[in-house]
Amino acid sequence: MIRTLLYDRKTGESRWGDAGLIAEWTENPDLWIWADFSGEDPGEESRLLQDAFSLHPLVIADAQRDRHPPKLERFDEYFFLLINGLGVTTPDVDYQTNQLAFFVSERFLLTRRKDASVSIDAVWGEVGDGKTDVARGSAHVLYRIIRRVTDRYTHLIEGLERKLDVMEDEMFENPRDALLEELLGFGRNLKRAQRIFNYHHGVFAQLARKDHPFIGKQERHEFIDAFEHTERLASLTTLYRDLTDDLMNGYISVTSHRLNQIMKVLTVVTVIFLPLTLMVGIYGMNFEYIPELKIKYAYFVMLGVMATIAGVLLLLFRKMRWI
Repeated sequence: MIRTLLYDRKTGESRWGDAGLIAEWTENPDLWIWADFSGEDPGEESRLLQDAFSLHPLVIADAQRDRHPPKLERFDEYFFLLINGLGVTTPDVDYQTNQLAFFVSERFLLTRRKDASVSIDAVWGEVGDGKTDVARGSAHVLYRIIRRVTDRYTHLIEGLERKLDVMEDEMFENPRDALLEELLGFGRNLKRAQRIFNYHHGVFAQLARKDHPFIGKQERHEFIDAFEHTERLASLTTLYRDLTDDLMNGYISVTSHRLNQIMKVLTVVTVIFLPLTLMVGIYGMNFEYIPELKIKYAYFVMLGVMATIAGVLLLLFRKMRWI
């Protein structure tokens, strides 16, 4: 699907349509266009991008790849930006990413994605409602999309703090293997997020520089804002990774402590019953001549001796603070 927005910079009029508006844009230098590509055949899409917008085939190939690290590449008439947005359904840290490609020049903004993008759709709606002013140019619309992407990541990462607090309480109340598995998943996904934020941090820093010919002073400040938000996200991700590692180490320590307590109880019980078992074993042997068997009160004496041994051991363990 290709949807387009055609804006006349002389009259201030906007028109919405499909790929048919691209031909009109090529004929009139006063027109600005936003073309959004989604789910198109790669071959047809590549030919259209090369013929109508004179894009380099290598960056088109990068945009069409399923996975590619975020990057910023400059050309004489435009620049190419590739970032990772969040998938449509991202309820928690077990998230999916959606590769977003942008071709940005003074006369056009091209957005390309394989799957639906909440951020692009939201800004597309903002333009229709007049909340985003396309008269400010491609860089401003790009910033609005980037800010939407960053805000979704911020909501995701900040929500982790509450979840980690809950998991910390559960760790002491009801430690279980499922909790450790969840923490391992958090750590793995936070590493992925940190890698994405480090890439975004670098490309947004480049966008905030002063050497882009069609990025104005106000737009540079907007990209500085995106850069600072991404820098904060990278810092938060590092913090939560450390917290996750601490919780995993804490879980291992708690379970080890509980195991040690169990083993201590079992050891105490074993040590107490060991001499008693020895005595029972001796007097349970089937010899005819065991002197104590003929004593009238031998049974009660034996029980008393066994109780005394158990009591002395319990007092000894208590004094040693084993119990």
